[in-house]
Amino acid sequence: MAHELPALPYDYSALEPTIDAQTMKLHHDMHHGAYVKNLNAALEKHPNLQSKSAEDLIRDLNAVPEDIRATVRNNGGGHVNHSMYWKIMKPKGGGDPNGPIADVIKKTFGNFKDFQTKFNDAGAKQFGSGWVWLAGKPSGEVQIISTPNQDNPISQGLFPIFGNDVWEHAYYLKYNNRRPEYLAAWWNVINWDEVNQRLKTFQSHHEPAMAGR
Repeated sequence: MAHELPALPYDYSALEPTIDAQTMKLHHDMHHGAYVKNLNAALEKHPNLQSKSAEDLIRDLNAVPEDIRATVRNNGGGHVNHSMYWKIMKPKGGGDPNGPIADVIKKTFGNFKDFQTKFNDAGAKQFGSGWVWLAGKPSGEVQIISTPNQDNPISQGLFPIFGNDVWEHAYYLKYNNRRPEYLAAWWNVINWDEVNQRLKTFQSHHEPAMAGR
């Protein structure tokens, strides 16, 4: 198979009490599993695309044949989004950001609290299913955006530094319809080390080289 479901980097129950084990099991095994299965099934019709990464497929959706474009957009996006999501969380995560991400947040949003408020607000206001992101622009700056369904900022020429999943399946068993409560609690499991790795990848491609660095 061209694409595989990545293993969770921790136990299903590792993010309790923020995210319950049953949600993790369903979310990873069933939902993410289905995106991978559907993506592979679509690519069977176009073997020449099977060697491309899911990121490359969704980076230029116009290059994907029309008969599978919507399927690749939804399921390729779902695969990319969730592969990131599991990694940017960890047991005993959270706390204030450190390292380069702390500097970027301070420079762009003033302070972490204001950034959190804006990020959570964008996530709460995303109508229906979708994601809220801190995304990097080609200029090297960052912005908060939300996307519908499984759309990823990569399709808009942006770099997903990190994002939170606001599909109901990400929180409904524990938080029911209280999405803002989930958004607020989620910061307790964020993995800033992984976020800094992603930021580093973004900056190495988009930041002007600074002397003496």
